Order: sequence, then structure tokens, then C-alpha cells
Amino acid sequence: MIVGLGNFGPEYKATRHNIGFEVIDLMSRRLGARLTSRRFQSKNVITLLVDKKVMLLCPLTFMNQSGKSVRACADYYGLESANILVIHDDLDLPVGKMRVIRNGGAGGHRGVLSVIQHLGTAQFPRVKIGIGRPRYAEAVDDYVLSPFYSDEKSIMEMVISVAVEACELFVLQGVESVMNRINCQNLANKEVKD
Repeated sequence: MIVGLGNFGPEYKATRHNIGFEVIDLMSRRLGARLTSRRFQSKNVITLLVDKKVMLLCPLTFMNQSGKSVRACADYYGLESANILVIHDDLDLPVGKMRVIRNGGAGGHRGVLSVIQHLGTAQFPRVKIGIGRPRYAEAVDDYVLSPFYSDEKSIMEMVISVAVEACELFVLQGVESVMNRINCQNLANKEVKD
């Protein structure tokens, strides 16, 4: 299962905190799938990646209760936590940087904390996508619920695309392969093509 964290509703679309949803949206489009099911308090779809079944899921519980949706789906399908990849924003990583981890704490992210609490473990892999820190002394809550700065948008398009590749690699080859491939990249340093 690949889970993108975010908040549901048009006012949250394209905000920093919704980067997980954006990754799932792009991945579903690339796979020719649509998130039409509303089971497990989520938008979700089961689709095929090569010959492997994969559940794409975006909780509709709002960020702080994301774990409810993840747990309901995991229980229904009997998924081990090691087979659940969670995609979320990370304030402590700069824009253009991603980090794939095998497990760990919530790092102050309430959505991740909710998943940990509902699964009863922190032993699940994650794709942490850097959103950087506020430049203009914005309050953190306002910053994460705002769109990216204009000079970051083209970088984030690349990041979202690479994050989808990371998800695909996770399904096909496992978390170690993803960590080896993704953790050394900084897309902010790559030339942006029109």
C-alpha cells in the first residue's frame, strides 16, 4: 500500500502539506487508474504495477487522523507495516531533497504520528519530501498550508515525478533499492528544463 498524506478539500490543493496527495495523484495517472473508491475513509484504488497489485490511498480524515484510514485498510487486507509506504512533507529537509527511511519517529509531523499510533508501530517505510522552512517568518501552521514559493514550483514538479519513481521502485524492488537511489539526490541542484 502506498499512502499519500494530505488534507482533503480544494482550499488545501497544491499546498506544502498536501505533497503526499500530489504524488499519489500523479502515480495513479501514470498507471491509468482513478481514485474512485471511498472505502476506509479515503480515496483509493487497487491497480497493477507490472505484475504486482498495489493499493494507492489518500486518507480523507484530515492530516491529524490519517492513521484511522491507514489502519482500516491495512487490517482489511492483512498488510504488514513493512509493506506500507507513507509519503509526507518534511520541514527539516530543503526543497528539492527527499529522504527514504525504513522506520523512525514522527519528527513532529502529526499525520505520521497518527499513522504510528493507529498501526501501533513506527516500523513502516516513508518517503519524506523536503518543503524547507519559512523564508518570511510565517507561522509554521500557515506555511505548511500555503502553496510553494514561485521559484520552488518547477523543482517540486521534478520532486513529485521522482517520488513516483521511488514508489514504483519500492513496489518492485523493496525499500533498500529506493534508499540507495533516492537519498543521494538533491533535485534543487539539477537544471530545470522547460
